Amino acid sequence: MPRLRAIPGHRVVLLLWLVLFLFLIMVLSFPQWVTFFYPLPHREYVFNYANQFGVDPYLVFAIIRAESEFKTQAQSARGARGLMQIMPETARWISEQMNRTDFEEEELDNPQVNIEMGCWYIADLIQEFGGRLPLAVAAYNAGRGNVRKWLVEGIWDGRKETVDDIPFAETKRYVKVVLTDYEIYRTIYSSQGYR
Repeated sequence: MPRLRAIPGHRVVLLLWLVLFLFLIMVLSFPQWVTFFYPLPHREYVFNYANQFGVDPYLVFAIIRAESEFKTQAQSARGARGLMQIMPETARWISEQMNRTDFEEEELDNPQVNIEMGCWYIADLIQEFGGRLPLAVAAYNAGRGNVRKWLVEGIWDGRKETVDDIPFAETKRYVKVVLTDYEIYRTIYSSQGYR
């Protein structure tokens, strides 16, 4: 059996100092390195439309991160398009509600249009579900009809603590991811005065 060689004392001390130094760099530069994983692309559109429709912009960033990972040309197998992965039928309905008569499906690939429609839609869901974010986020993924049904049938009460009661595995995971990322975004950027 091979024998392990002991590390000389001065090397252990040097190694500990190096680890401490790297740890301090990470802690002191916390906002810089963590923003790589939680960026704010298209921030001018997100902040503008989120504020216009009364939605927390950090919730919008969390939804975009979960939906498209910030890829403007993202398209799902079901046909959802753009940053906020809006279905064309939903986009047509949103454009009617917003009194837009000139909507074309290709516009969903335009970040400004996609974010405007997505912010309006999440604001509408938040209003419909009385400000209860878990319900609004679930409806963004599974559709408001499904969420209403879960509430009426007592399948899910809409609380964050009972997300595991959501019957759709994808929606259950989605709600957990979006709400967690939302808290992370708020933690990172609220202290820096981004609004």
